[in-house]
Amino acid sequence: MGTSFGRGGASTFQQDLQNSDCIVIQGSNMAECHPVGFQWVMEAKARGAKVIHVDPRFTRTSAMSDVHVPLRAGSDIAFLGGIVNHVLSKEKYFRDYLLAYTNAPMILREDFQDTEDLDGLFSGLDPDERVYDATTWQYEGMATQAASGHREEHYPKVTEGRSEISHEARGESHGSGGAALGEGVPHRDETLSHPRCVFQVLKRHFSRYTPEMVERTCGVPRDLFEKVCELVTENSGRDRTTAIAYAVGWTQHTTGVQNIRAAAILQTLLGNMGRPGGGILALRGHASIQGSSDIPTLFNLLPGYIPMPHSHTGEDLDTFVEAEAAEKGYWGHMRDYLVSLLKAYWGPAATEDNDFCFDYLPRLTGSHSTYDTVQLQLDGVCKGYFLMGENPAVGSANARLQRLAMANLDWLVVRDFSLIESATWWKDGPEIETGELRTEDIATEVFFLPAASHSEKDGSFTNTQRMVQWHYQAVEPEGDARSDLWFMYHLGRVIREKLAGSTDEADRPVLDLTWDYPVKGDIAEPEAEAVLAEINGFDAEGRPLSSYTQLKDDGSTACGCWIYCGVYADGVNQAARRKPGKEQNWVAPEWAWAWPANRRILYNRASADPEGRPWSERKALVWWDAERGEWTGHDVPDFPATRPPDHVPPEGAKGSDALSGTDAFIMQADGKAWLYVPTGLLDGPLPTHYEPQESPFSNPLHRQRRNPAREFLVRHPYNRYHPSGPEPGSEVFPYVATTYRLTEHHTAGGMSRWQPYLSELQPEFFCEVSPELAAERGLTHMGWATLVSARTAIEARVMVTDRMAPIRVQGRTLHQIGLPYHWGPNGYTRGDAANELIHLAVDPNVRIQETKTLTCDIRPGRRPRGPALLDLVREYRTRAGITEETGTEM
Repeated sequence: MGTSFGRGGASTFQQDLQNSDCIVIQGSNMAECHPVGFQWVMEAKARGAKVIHVDPRFTRTSAMSDVHVPLRAGSDIAFLGGIVNHVLSKEKYFRDYLLAYTNAPMILREDFQDTEDLDGLFSGLDPDERVYDATTWQYEGMATQAASGHREEHYPKVTEGRSEISHEARGESHGSGGAALGEGVPHRDETLSHPRCVFQVLKRHFSRYTPEMVERTCGVPRDLFEKVCELVTENSGRDRTTAIAYAVGWTQHTTGVQNIRAAAILQTLLGNMGRPGGGILALRGHASIQGSSDIPTLFNLLPGYIPMPHSHTGEDLDTFVEAEAAEKGYWGHMRDYLVSLLKAYWGPAATEDNDFCFDYLPRLTGSHSTYDTVQLQLDGVCKGYFLMGENPAVGSANARLQRLAMANLDWLVVRDFSLIESATWWKDGPEIETGELRTEDIATEVFFLPAASHSEKDGSFTNTQRMVQWHYQAVEPEGDARSDLWFMYHLGRVIREKLAGSTDEADRPVLDLTWDYPVKGDIAEPEAEAVLAEINGFDAEGRPLSSYTQLKDDGSTACGCWIYCGVYADGVNQAARRKPGKEQNWVAPEWAWAWPANRRILYNRASADPEGRPWSERKALVWWDAERGEWTGHDVPDFPATRPPDHVPPEGAKGSDALSGTDAFIMQADGKAWLYVPTGLLDGPLPTHYEPQESPFSNPLHRQRRNPAREFLVRHPYNRYHPSGPEPGSEVFPYVATTYRLTEHHTAGGMSRWQPYLSELQPEFFCEVSPELAAERGLTHMGWATLVSARTAIEARVMVTDRMAPIRVQGRTLHQIGLPYHWGPNGYTRGDAANELIHLAVDPNVRIQETKTLTCDIRPGRRPRGPALLDLVREYRTRAGITEETGTEM
């Protein structure tokens, strides 16, 4: 989303789904996992919209849809690519939209080679390092710009002593602001006929994604696939719009980022971005997953998606900004955002003379993602660990490896509502039973600190549609339970007290922090609204700011997160607004507040034609009012408010001043939506179907089987991979399993398995299998089954159901198995964790794990106990011929 359009957040909001003419839900079971938002899908359907659900399982969402499309887990790009090919070959694209708002006319360099030229690879791959050099991916007429995560060449004067840090997962930095482009003016062809223009490259790239190829790869019958193509294209264009909604069913793959890119290409070709009833809705699985990315909890970002600096020797503020900021668009004002952030952190201590304390910021020496950290724990490098709202002992991929890593720590702090598995593994984890760990040998000191729930504290949620909503404390926390805000504030206070009087320069960043939040009550709870006000920002006189356009790089403004600037405008908590919908328009701008600038539909300049008129009255959103000399409409315009449609920026203009009157995608380096990504991704400028890390099949499109840039973060005997079909040994693990969640439980179960009523509704871990698979493997409904991978074996109750129908892939029958991932050994309802089975191969851009597809075996009966479990897994590995190199080839 970020590399395609400029921001990683959802482009629309859930209530706008009621305006859709067609809704495609893929990579999500929205009715079950987002039931409150699903009401707007039902509203759209009641108004005549068509609802399409694409999913390996027939679910509650499928039951409410007009069309359910069962497909093979991990084949989403082939399916979406087939629709893209249909749009291009049948000329169903919105040509006027493409010419005005996309990079379709851009001409690529002559030395670019596509997967069609290199049998599944793009030009620039180093096969030994498995890393792409994106030089050949650039536009003709532009200087080279590195892909995200490979920015060393932007520090030509700073080389001595620099760390090798090219794999630090920078993809998330495009959460608000697309990747930077090199200098120069790209060559264009407005006729879209040049053989190297993006449009023609796109046509060639997807030409082999035919209905026959989709059927062979995905298991989707041709007539059903063509029905989907017709519904989507008939309901897109000048007067109609289609929306796409996805969740972790798309992201948790070794091609997760490219799954979303495929959807972005489709929606851009159809002209659905920035328009009512269109866009792409990234459904978040928690109340504030979006907020935890924005402020953030990601290791490689500063608030507002400003990249974390690297450990370059001698790097100063200006060098950093020059390397990371774009020349054009609002991301060109990075220095304003960063200096204001530094002033929020260090206040009076941050001055122009000391680079506003830029040197105080931590520096990246490599990747510190959750799975990289597992390796560091196993290696004895990471000695201490805080777990706050995470339960990796059952909730992370290869849960066994997570526990073994924690057993190598000196100390572990767990803050949670209940004694989750990550707090008790040292005495009752599966490895205690098998004898792999002994409690008396584990030196890790575990501290459990009870956490307050959301009803016991003030604060905000930033939900799936970038909307910040305030909630008020209902009751005081009981006993020793404390909020996260209380914990972090008082931890910082105690550390600062212990360092008071220190003359060590290394302690100055902590001592100089503006750590002066007001507190209240007997337990000295920090005032959450004071934190929100700091996030919003203020000027030199302490007056609240109302827009990120007010931020300055001279130290006169402070702002804790530039994209949230305005959430406390006029000194009022805008997130706490609750004006009833019947008292405002359908966009409901006075219900809470959405970043950025309270815009509910991003890129909405594209809802009007180049002259500023709505593409159709039926889909009008914002438009140019020539009489008033400003953009107006139902939503806050996502565009400079007084910039006319015919504006041509002066030569040499920078930042937002360089945006023309038709540059609708204002966070992109060229103001356009990117059908093709010349920079910003590590595994290719276009989505390509690759098989999952573990698959029973070869790649029917190319000789290159898997994503060549995928990464293996933990090399360990307990993280072995399976051979893939048709390699020898692949028949040992013939079935595909996929994980999912239920309405009655939540994520790793830490909040739901301790609730007796929820546990009664879903009392046991189970697996879903088809009647055909049950007959093939001797499984009995409500009986027990053992599922085996090269990592371990787990047991589950068997649910025999038609919801998991067999499909035909590459000429043979494939059985798939569904596994809810909420269980673990603690709580009222207990069971094995699905994540025990899963390997650690990840997407190279954002390092997300592939939990949505793996191969396995299934057999009747309960799994062995104790050392016999290890013997069973060892026997499977031997039969499959698995070694430490299996599955790691390019």
